[in-house]
Amino acid sequence: MSEAVTRSVTTCSPGLLASLDPLLHEWLPRQRWFAGKGRPVTAFSLVASTELLPVDGKLGLYHLLVRAHQPLAPVLGAVPHPGDCYQLLIGVREALPPRLAPALIGHVQEGPLTGRTVYEALHDPRLAEVILEALRAQARIGGLRFERREEIHPDLVPRVVTAEQSNSSVVYGDTFILKLLRRVMPGINPDLELPLALAHEGCRRVPPPTAWMMADLADDSYVLGVLQPFVQGASDGWELALRELAKGEDFSAEARALGRATAEVHTALARALPTVTLGHTQLESLVAGMTERLEAAAQAVPALSPYVPGLHSAFEALADLAAEGHTWTAQRIHGDLHLGQCLRSPSGEWSLIDFEGEPGKPLAERRMPQPVVRDVAGMLRSFDYAAHSAGGPPAPEWAAACRAAYCTGYAEVGGRDPRTDPVLLRAYETDKAIYEVVYEARHRPDWLSVPLSAVRRLATSNPT
Repeated sequence: MSEAVTRSVTTCSPGLLASLDPLLHEWLPRQRWFAGKGRPVTAFSLVASTELLPVDGKLGLYHLLVRAHQPLAPVLGAVPHPGDCYQLLIGVREALPPRLAPALIGHVQEGPLTGRTVYEALHDPRLAEVILEALRAQARIGGLRFERREEIHPDLVPRVVTAEQSNSSVVYGDTFILKLLRRVMPGINPDLELPLALAHEGCRRVPPPTAWMMADLADDSYVLGVLQPFVQGASDGWELALRELAKGEDFSAEARALGRATAEVHTALARALPTVTLGHTQLESLVAGMTERLEAAAQAVPALSPYVPGLHSAFEALADLAAEGHTWTAQRIHGDLHLGQCLRSPSGEWSLIDFEGEPGKPLAERRMPQPVVRDVAGMLRSFDYAAHSAGGPPAPEWAAACRAAYCTGYAEVGGRDPRTDPVLLRAYETDKAIYEVVYEARHRPDWLSVPLSAVRRLATSNPT
């Protein structure tokens, strides 16, 4: 495959996007990683295009950055703004073999690919090999740049990960996993930045980046994908928790170990990157954002209204402490931590993955230092979700035991138990539960009772 990534390449012809337009209108909104669901796509515009494998035979591969234009959505910052940019890898064949049928995008009726079939290229091992070879060769193809920090052995058989994700992943021979970012933004992506920083610190709780791919366009650079070691035989934290709960098994020992792992990552990040002190002005802004999200959520989800006064008290208590002169340390954190972002190896070691943060937020916001309690709150909420998701009746005692064990484990490494900062922890848990209420109301109404049960608890709790 080396010829495919070292030969001279040309950019796609101007008519390519126009010929793909009707197919993308149908296909793109159906993808799990498409962020603008519920709003029509009014137009596509081409940000960049590169032929990774020129279509001069029976097989071709295009790399496209395409902007999908959509009308403005309602409030709440988690919803993307119009004009999200998506990374597409488009395979081209005269006809698809049956094994690639699930990857079909459509049959081109006009333009330079008339009569050809286009499809999601990552499902095709021959085309997935092109990407790995480009990384191995540190290729530069048009505006695409492939970098690596370690050797990559050739002849690793690729297979696409079919589980639903907010991005796409390909495993190469049980040795590496490539995470391909789908909605991309210009700037430094924490999904590369933070694992690199942790690798330099020698933190073994996060798989170190082996290689990555970038797009350099005008004055902007985009992180497109990250290749990391594949943890063979690892268990996803969410699936593992549900299995143990379904069997009636205690999970607190695992939760405690996961708390220790989280604290190790936070400690390493604090060494690697600057920390800041949040004073009165910064905390006022933090509380204002939480309050604004609560008020918008109450308008969007009427079921939240009875709890609004109690939820406001969580934020008011934090504002009162700030007014009294309390300060908190902020640092770089994971930013979207939950059980699904954790892997347990067959040896029992926990790893944290997916440092992208909340994809709906701007990169600058995702890269801001924040209190570590925000990550802790996300994990505590994840235990609550697991307790409602194992197929049986809710298991609040199981969740409570996991939450306590996680905080205990965190304190053993981090030196401070998150429960000793109850006002800040309650504020972040409340903010997370409010986000969950809006998400479930929009996307999974049958799940709305899960965050509402937390809302009831948080609205009446009074930490001291």
